[in-house]
Amino acid sequence: MEKQNYQNHIRYYPPHHFVFYPVLLVGLICSIFFAIKHPEATLEWAFISILLVIIGWLSFMLRQHYALTTQDRIVRLEVRFRYFTITGQRFELLEKNLSLGQILSLRFASDGELPDLVKRAIAENLSPNDIKQAIQDWQGDYMRV
Repeated sequence: MEKQNYQNHIRYYPPHHFVFYPVLLVGLICSIFFAIKHPEATLEWAFISILLVIIGWLSFMLRQHYALTTQDRIVRLEVRFRYFTITGQRFELLEKNLSLGQILSLRFASDGELPDLVKRAIAENLSPNDIKQAIQDWQGDYMRV
């Protein structure tokens, strides 16, 4: 398995990203093509196009929502536990000063840089992307959804 870092930390689910969505996209393109090519059936093909867009949008939103909501809760607990283990202090006291995105970005930091990065994120109001870019010893999250 390739070592994870900022450049390669995005994860794809092949059946969803490389099968379902391309088939849906081809169906949408074909329905738009037939709507233009056959003006007598434009309304029917427009309806099919709209239906395909709604199916694609709903499938993306539901898949992402359920999995990511659970994952976010687990990562928040992981960061709390790691911070307490490293510093002996409760993370919840600092957590109110951080957005969920900032907390989720902190999960990639090594134990050695986590406490200082938390302080820096609060003091400088670093964006999640800035936090990720500031990490020197990237700890991959290979079990993400």
